[in-house]
Amino acid sequence: MKAGKYKFLIFVNLMLLFNSLNSYYLAQTKQNSIIKLFCLQSVKEEMMKAEMIYSEEIANETCDCYYEEFTNTSSHQDAKTKCKLETKENLNHYRKI
Repeated sequence: MKAGKYKFLIFVNLMLLFNSLNSYYLAQTKQNSIIKLFCLQSVKEEMMKAEMIYSEEIANETCDCYYEEFTNTSSHQDAKTKCKLETKENLNHYRKI
């Protein structure tokens, strides 16, 4: 009988652990998608202001860069500046080819 209770307690603990990990990753995914949504809108607006044709590929690359930099540096402005420069350099490189 004790072995059954022990297995049950292990099972409950594993379920609680799984739930907490699942909640953490779900929160990270939601945060990423919200940040990306705002970023994509911002990139689109900036491209329109610069009278550029909106490219979803460029916007996604820029926002992926931003999210990665933002999570590493925790600085919105640093991430924004770095990724804008990278995107600009990539665009200039593609135009030369």
